Amino acid sequence: MFFHYMRSNNSPPSISQVGHGSSGGKLKLTTLCAVASVTIFSTAMQLNGHKVTSDYELKPISLPGASGVVSLDYFAYDRSTGKLWVPASNTGNVDVIDENSDAVSQVTGFKTGEVELRGRKVPLGPTAVSVGDGVVYIGNRGDSSLCVIDAQTLKREACLEVAPASAGPAAAPDAVVYVAATRELWITTGAPPIGIPSADKTIQVFDASEPRHLKLKLKIPLDGSAESYAVDNQRGLFYTNIEEMGTTVAIDVRSHKVVSTWKVHDDLQGLALDSGRGFLFVACGDHVVSLDVAHGGRLIDSMVTGPGLDNIDFSRDEKVLYAAASVTATLSIIEVGDDGKFRLKALIPTVKGARGVIAGKGETAYLIDPAEGRILKLTHK
Repeated sequence: MFFHYMRSNNSPPSISQVGHGSSGGKLKLTTLCAVASVTIFSTAMQLNGHKVTSDYELKPISLPGASGVVSLDYFAYDRSTGKLWVPASNTGNVDVIDENSDAVSQVTGFKTGEVELRGRKVPLGPTAVSVGDGVVYIGNRGDSSLCVIDAQTLKREACLEVAPASAGPAAAPDAVVYVAATRELWITTGAPPIGIPSADKTIQVFDASEPRHLKLKLKIPLDGSAESYAVDNQRGLFYTNIEEMGTTVAIDVRSHKVVSTWKVHDDLQGLALDSGRGFLFVACGDHVVSLDVAHGGRLIDSMVTGPGLDNIDFSRDEKVLYAAASVTATLSIIEVGDDGKFRLKALIPTVKGARGVIAGKGETAYLIDPAEGRILKLTHK
């Protein structure tokens, strides 16, 4: 997903810099509807008449150098290093946050460029990240490039052109996704949620068998623009939404063919996966649903979260789903049972515009707060 906000000045934390340089049936689901400075709190709230008590700390971590309009989109957590990777777009930096100290390191020197969005020219740079095999891949909307960073040293290495910068945002990288099962990097293009469809309605697949030297392998044709993703390396499936069709599809990562399609909802946002139990979670505007994709994709459950969802995430440690609603300024923490059913565990007040969430280790999660140019770190007290 892709959005722009104005941010206020925040004093940065400690900074270090690295320079330079199965075939499935179709399924129609029912749409459901529903229902603060950041600090440490213990509070009780109401959701659909149910009182929910929460006891969490939500800590802001400023992104250095972000001023004026800032866009935050796909970010990623690397379990092997305990680092959160945040492409900070128009700053020309990728910020790397240590999970223990919350110190921010920076990989600098990414190109930025003015891109026309909704009739306005805005400065853009790196907006997508994926953790690969010893490296991290960065998609840059500012110059339509793909860059490689060493995951340990944070040294920026080679960059390659995904499309000419003159082709505009429709051909620029959106999601960047490492598929470990086939040692490939999959790239979607465009910005479908803000009305910029993919230029060629394909997913570009790069050979990443040599992680630092990517080679374009093929393109997967689709019926529309791919939006969001979840990868099941165990079963060899890649899930994405097709924006114009209002469908969620599964693509076999070896044959590169669509093998299942589900009609979930017209307003599709993020995806998350419980690969161990075979559940796919879909964000649908103001609610989330669970699908039993291990057994044909039947609808299991649905829960209202409030409007303004973006990317959601599932914690394999805690077996909970995180869904941040930007309009209601709330984060839903949803327990997922072995039957795929939902139970609301906690409802956390956040801030307006906070959307997109990544699960860390244990009961830690991170939210993007584009309006203030920062990350919100959630921990249980």
